[in-house]
Amino acid sequence: MVKKVWRVMEKYQYDPIELSLMERSCVPLAVYQYIDKQIVTLAISDGFLDPFEISDREYAINIIRKDLYYGCHPDDLAMLENAAHLFAAGERPYNIVYRTKIAGKYKILHARGVHVQKDDAKIELVWFSDEGDYQEEGEQKGDFLAAAYSNLLRANTQERLLQYDYLTGLPTINHFFCLCDTNFYPKSIEKGETPVMLFFDMSGMKHYNAKYSFAEGDKLIHSFARLLAQTFGSDCCSRFGMDRFCAYTNDKNLEDRLWKFFSDCEGINGGKSIPVRAGIYSADVEVCGASFACDRAKMACDSSRTKYLSHFTWFDKSMLDDAEKRQYIVNNIDRAIAENWIKVYYQPIIRAANGRVCDEEALSRWIDPERGFLSPADFIPILENANLAYKLDLFVLEEVLKKLKAQVKAGLYIAPNSVNLSRSDFDACDIVQEVNKRVVASKIPPSKITIEITESILGSDFEYMKSQIKRFQELGFNVWIDDFGSGYSSLEVLHDVKFNLIKFDMKFMQNFDTSERSKIMLSGLIKIAAELGIETVCEGVETEEQVEFLKEIGCTKLQGYYYCKPIPLEEILDRYDKGIQIGFENPDESEYYASIGRINLYNLSVITNSNEDNYRNVFNTPPMVIIECDKKEARAVRGNKSYRLFAKKHFGRRILEHGVNIQKAENRRAALFVEAVQKCKQSAAPLIIDYHLESGENVHIYLRRISVNPVTKVAALVAVVLGFEE
Repeated sequence: MVKKVWRVMEKYQYDPIELSLMERSCVPLAVYQYIDKQIVTLAISDGFLDPFEISDREYAINIIRKDLYYGCHPDDLAMLENAAHLFAAGERPYNIVYRTKIAGKYKILHARGVHVQKDDAKIELVWFSDEGDYQEEGEQKGDFLAAAYSNLLRANTQERLLQYDYLTGLPTINHFFCLCDTNFYPKSIEKGETPVMLFFDMSGMKHYNAKYSFAEGDKLIHSFARLLAQTFGSDCCSRFGMDRFCAYTNDKNLEDRLWKFFSDCEGINGGKSIPVRAGIYSADVEVCGASFACDRAKMACDSSRTKYLSHFTWFDKSMLDDAEKRQYIVNNIDRAIAENWIKVYYQPIIRAANGRVCDEEALSRWIDPERGFLSPADFIPILENANLAYKLDLFVLEEVLKKLKAQVKAGLYIAPNSVNLSRSDFDACDIVQEVNKRVVASKIPPSKITIEITESILGSDFEYMKSQIKRFQELGFNVWIDDFGSGYSSLEVLHDVKFNLIKFDMKFMQNFDTSERSKIMLSGLIKIAAELGIETVCEGVETEEQVEFLKEIGCTKLQGYYYCKPIPLEEILDRYDKGIQIGFENPDESEYYASIGRINLYNLSVITNSNEDNYRNVFNTPPMVIIECDKKEARAVRGNKSYRLFAKKHFGRRILEHGVNIQKAENRRAALFVEAVQKCKQSAAPLIIDYHLESGENVHIYLRRISVNPVTKVAALVAVVLGFEE
């Protein structure tokens, strides 16, 4: 592929005499040059300074450089910008009447412009005439020309609002579609081009406004619109609404143009920008009207909502089926709830310590009379994107509350039931209040309802979500973090938010037989949770080998098909009738088993609650040190805190830190250690030795060679104090 080189146009330099003549002219004149899609001021005349009541030319040029439309009436700004860019790009003549504020009041200026070719540069000459003071409606000042212009400006403002967006100056969507169908499309076909419709969505505008203010958000939208107009042409773009835009173009070098556009977007608004998603619909797929083409470009854009970096997506016909499915789900969610198409299934969560059901997770299934079984993946993301997931989640909660009442009536223990909440729930309503209101009305204790929140929804607005989690917990609900370990999980979340339980993503179990790394990572994460006093659940458990592994590494609760698939309430009750149920944990014993679950099996401090002297020989972590051995001596290079305490207590110093001669032992006791070190240097086989301290205590030491330096032949050993006795 030949890479396109973007040539930087140089600023034209006037002859000093010619420049002086222009600057001394009494005609209100400004000279501009369009350089790399930016309007640059080359000269302004004395006559230009007078109407604007400015005495310093450099001051005036500096104002124009910062804001070309300084003082312009807000209702005329978009029109003036649009006209200036169309003129500078050579698309239209420049002849415009507008209002500008001078010395605290609005004046009417009439600006006209022409293009002049100077060597290789194209120069824009614009001259101005003062048409008098702007008169508000009802004012009569005797200046009939100014009054006529004032009336015309007001009328044009109303007309422009029908055809051009007030904020960006771009055509309104209806006017844009009309221009596409009657002008742009026929011309493209005539030229043999392939018409393309683009749809743009600025990602994260809501949070941008919250962070920087709505005023800054408007500035960003305005800057984006100007860049869009510069890239595709002012009349070839439209603001679709809010932070979404569309543009009409052809497919020539389209992807290169879009990548450059994305790059330019990063620099707008002083660099305070956000990523942009783009959807592309080409007439190669099917020729259709502008509105249909825009809809299909939007489908392509919406199909990649999960990507946060700027990118584009081409439309394909499979998206029509997806769009139809989305529309069906959105249109029928209320009916599906009312007519019981949505069923709630329950999957038991088993406590590792007793093999009993300690919790249940409520899961929704859509059983459609026309389309059959729909899995959660078929409808939940659609409802989330439409901000309708709260209807489903509150319905599931209500069904859970009915189920718990039915279990009590049947004489069964009830375990806490977890309900999954979507991020959109927190935007659509006060979900904390809605959940609490229903639970209070049911007279079911809040402790019997658990809220599950995926880690991914925390990142969208962390502080807000943190406050909502705290609200739930203050009302008595437990809150679990779901799918931990999926995507880009952050341990910082566990530091900042006090969850009641961590549920690990099932991918750890899916990779159980093929990835030793998954086992190592899961072991480490469960150890961290145990240190924090947080219980854990691992989902996706399917084999006995997985069960034994999870118990061994300290996972406190287990969930998966090994125990039971998700089943409806009717089947739960039927299993009890048949005596084939797993059995619910007695709620009175739950805290007892929970306290067992919170014990960190990696920390020996569990055996004592004090600094009793009876436990002086017990370490939370075994003393461990890494030793390097050359031909002459052994030297400690790393040791843990337990090792340092052990060495200080029994030797009064950090033994090995300054090196120990291994060619000649200091005494008989040291000879045993030196001999063991020499053996380990030569062999990878581990050794366990007994070392007698001067105090009479016997220390059990484990030694093993870790590695040998291939350059120096120095051997690295690990030494661990397994225990000692008097």
